[in-house]
Amino acid sequence: MNWLQLADLRQSVSMSQKTLGRNQLLLACAIAALAAGSALAQQPVRPLPKVGGCPLGYYSSGGYCVPSSGGNTRGAIEKSGAGCPLGFYSSGNYCLSSPSNEREAIQKSGNGCPLGWYSSGGYCVKSR
Repeated sequence: MNWLQLADLRQSVSMSQKTLGRNQLLLACAIAALAAGSALAQQPVRPLPKVGGCPLGYYSSGGYCVPSSGGNTRGAIEKSGAGCPLGFYSSGNYCLSSPSNEREAIQKSGNGCPLGWYSSGGYCVKSR
């Protein structure tokens, strides 16, 4: 369940249930987040805009690098600068998630990162 689904669920609760205390609502959200497991924190495996050659485990299709169907493809992001964030390694113009990595990274926009994420060079990495 993602945060948007949680927000929809919260809005659909009847008026009598909305009287729950704030602490009870926060506890329910925390339990839902834990139930979602570590899959929320792993780098998604999805097509990427092609920048030079495709990273390991991806193939070229039009202007994209598309994940191979072998099942061993790791999530990747475009490289920002010379290095990759913690838990990722360089593969051409991309950073691939390490096999043991349970983090998700995005390119940093501006000086800060979203709540729950920390800065790692030119990236924001989701806290575990």
